[in-house]
Amino acid sequence: MHKPRMPYRLKVREIAEGQGISMGKLSRMADVDRTTVKRLYDDPSYSPNLETIWRVAKALGVTLNDLVEDHKIDEE
Repeated sequence: MHKPRMPYRLKVREIAEGQGISMGKLSRMADVDRTTVKRLYDDPSYSPNLETIWRVAKALGVTLNDLVEDHKIDEE
């Protein structure tokens, strides 16, 4: 059984790289474990809790809406 895909994608990598912020620096700025930040960068199916998303958005200086991109779910 596979995990269903989330109907959104987080644009953490794109925004952080656009601002010249590394994974390590973002981890410190957001007070989020570096492993979690790496998963946000690398795993499109990862679904962190709302507090984590909020901390990352705040650290990047963006809104939650800026951080989240709607992702069309493919019907199977």
